[in-house]
Amino acid sequence: MSEALPLTEPAPGLAREARTRGVVGRLLRTPSFLIGITILLFWAVCAVFAPSFVPYDPYADDLLNTLQPPSAEHWFGTDQIGRDVFSRVLVGARAILTIAPLATLVGTVAGTAIGLITGYFGGWVDAIIGRLLEVMLSLPLIIVALLVLVALGPSTPTVVVVVGLVFAPLVARTVRAAVLTERHLDYVAAAAVRGESAPYIMSVEILPNITPPIIVEGTVRLGYAIFTIASLSFLGFGVQPPTPDWGLAIAENYGVLIGGFWWTVVFDTAATASLIVGVNLAAESLQRALAE
Repeated sequence: MSEALPLTEPAPGLAREARTRGVVGRLLRTPSFLIGITILLFWAVCAVFAPSFVPYDPYADDLLNTLQPPSAEHWFGTDQIGRDVFSRVLVGARAILTIAPLATLVGTVAGTAIGLITGYFGGWVDAIIGRLLEVMLSLPLIIVALLVLVALGPSTPTVVVVVGLVFAPLVARTVRAAVLTERHLDYVAAAAVRGESAPYIMSVEILPNITPPIIVEGTVRLGYAIFTIASLSFLGFGVQPPTPDWGLAIAENYGVLIGGFWWTVVFDTAATASLIVGVNLAAESLQRALAE
């Protein structure tokens, strides 16, 4: 009678690939994810291609047709200086979908690096950096961003860096918790016994195993980044005129709401809300799919 062959575990790469296929399959069967990603794709297409197909120049004013209500000629009406609101809403997706993902990337990379360091080394490193992060998290994030932008002046690169660094402590807290779970496992101890350096263990051994929570955290932060950047533009510290931008358009036109010119604000507000809802639907679905 022949001996049974020993069972072997699948290679880590194959197991990770199988898990990825499973997550993708679950996402494609989730209605909320499909709705969210459709909204995101719509605004992404607008951000890239809208300038080539909008009916009017979003920068061109027409003082003879100011504050015209929605009509067959101007689907979303015109604003205070006669610019076509429909064209400006579609083109306005470019600013928010350029700045918000970049800020999210900065925050995710910085937060991941901080979380890896504090979670892996622990001790006084974790204590000192952890206290600094707690101080930052105790402050209203939008206030911190405003104070820095007041000091440095509003510009696109500054907004990207400031918003990203403001979100970094939130990402770091999540990554640190994931690293604390992983650092005492056998594969980390084996790497240390082989004489691998700390940067190698953190980046090559631990990081691939904590990718799912990092992806979820980055997706969630994208929704917050969109809201934060729109708020900064509304307050005058984000995108500057005459660039089409949803938050800026609301700030420029909300004063005429009292006169009944609702279309100058409502469509930009709806665009901002729809994008945030789309991101949140995709993020929640991704989180559930990764947890299964």
